[in-house]
Amino acid sequence: MLKQYLQFKLSQKLSPQQIQLMKLIQLPTQAFEQRLKQELEENPALESGKEEADTLTDEYDDVYVGENDNESITADDINIDEYLSDDEIPDYRTKANNYSADDEEKSVPYAAGISFNQYLLSQLNTEYLTDEEWSIAEFLVGSIDESGYIRRPLTDILDDLAFTQNIYTDEKTIGKILRIVQELDPPGVGARSLEECLIIQLKRKEPTPSVELASTILEKSFEQFTKKHYKKLIQKYNIGEEQLKEAISEIEKLNPKPGGSYAGNNRIVEHVVPDFSIRIVDGELELSLNGRNAPELHVSREYSNMLKGYKDAKKKSKSQKDTVQFIKQKLDAAKWFIDAIRQRQQTLFITMNAIMQYQKEYFLTGDERNLRPMILKDIADEIDMDVSTVSRVANSKYVDTPYGTKLIKEYFSESMKNDQGEDVSTKEIKKILETVIGEENKKKPLTDDKLAAILKEKGYPIARRTVAKYREQLDIPVARLRKQI
Repeated sequence: MLKQYLQFKLSQKLSPQQIQLMKLIQLPTQAFEQRLKQELEENPALESGKEEADTLTDEYDDVYVGENDNESITADDINIDEYLSDDEIPDYRTKANNYSADDEEKSVPYAAGISFNQYLLSQLNTEYLTDEEWSIAEFLVGSIDESGYIRRPLTDILDDLAFTQNIYTDEKTIGKILRIVQELDPPGVGARSLEECLIIQLKRKEPTPSVELASTILEKSFEQFTKKHYKKLIQKYNIGEEQLKEAISEIEKLNPKPGGSYAGNNRIVEHVVPDFSIRIVDGELELSLNGRNAPELHVSREYSNMLKGYKDAKKKSKSQKDTVQFIKQKLDAAKWFIDAIRQRQQTLFITMNAIMQYQKEYFLTGDERNLRPMILKDIADEIDMDVSTVSRVANSKYVDTPYGTKLIKEYFSESMKNDQGEDVSTKEIKKILETVIGEENKKKPLTDDKLAAILKEKGYPIARRTVAKYREQLDIPVARLRKQI
């Protein structure tokens, strides 16, 4: 038996303009500048910089791209007067006085970078290599991961060179070129294991007795060293405890991830350009948006004059009508983009201001224990915006503070209750956990059970497994691996 049902479903679809606005909001400062450059190149009706009088005015606000903008537009459908004005009113500007481009840029420094691959290849330029050797070296550099390691067997690289580069060689030749790659900076790059990475770095050091002992331990007793079997090492090499301490000290100075200072070998290092700046002025917090997010834009005077010419023409040909249709579309796109940038600025500023006020005590002191529990919904409710909008701001933007430049999402954390029933930030607990571990007796490091007991005494009743999770998030090893002689 067939039955028919009538079902109503309420759904919301974002318009293309809304989707584009969300994408603009998500862009950090530098990516936004690239997007702005692209729009200026693609839309001749949009221009940057200041524009003098006798241009389009706010009367243009009444003309907008509607839902039927895909329909054919005839010249007669366009009220040219709505696009034109003789009033001497300034251009559409997205500037605001509190974040002018004239502000001192020293408050928003940035660290430039190049790709890890480019950095390594630039060093290879000083080596005398044949064309084939250069191709092999370039392939090896391309195989280095973001930590600085080559984790693929040389046999696989040998096969890939043959299939993808049409280079037929042998493992001995690849090994020879690999040793050249391993001489590049940062020291340890191109290693195939942690052991090899550390040994390469030690070979760059001045050969003191401590360095030589450290090299021997890594080459011949790496497993015993990683398991911290110090008594066995003392007996095996017939050395004193102080000698072993000095050798271990040399190893601890080495970098286990030589590529860690780069954001990946296959992509350009992000320029850390703070999108916001927070300063303390007379005991109060002062927020500013990086002036590079507030460009001056206006509609092209040339396009305005074209419309005037069409309006004044007594006879209007088909080509002129087609031109006016094209101009109208470009003007609509320019107007929308200008408005979208203005909305982007307002959204960024309102969102960051709410975060700053929510975490006011932290921003005034810099003490991470003053960070309040804060989730995206807290800020979304505060500013009456969608959680996804707050997420787009927090996940991709940096803020320059008196305590350093940080990704905004780092200020968000879940909460838990202390023994007083008060909500406390998990960041606060992690900070206390980090302090307790930092002050422990390294000859008898605290186990996770003991750490949980100490935190409970301090008023934070959390389980051992939660302590282990927080410890791992802090990148702190287990007690056995924290042990020192």
